[in-house]
Amino acid sequence: MKKNFGMFLLFLLLGWLIGAFIAKGLEQFKALSILTNTTTISWSPKANFDIISYNLNIQLKMSLLSLLGMVSAIWLYRKL
Repeated sequence: MKKNFGMFLLFLLLGWLIGAFIAKGLEQFKALSILTNTTTISWSPKANFDIISYNLNIQLKMSLLSLLGMVSAIWLYRKL
């Protein structure tokens, strides 16, 4: 399998999503709250010119489980 940057980003995204889905499923258990608490990182660039304007909102939600998912995805990528 050929390793490239696109495949690496795909692995990272999938690891992040799988970790986030697991964190979402385990939110009901209070004992695991340290793993499921999310921190939101947001960025909102906007501009208003006379002929064009834009407003872009980007929010990234990170939890410890999503971070662990990303780390395991990097490990799997390196093993391929």
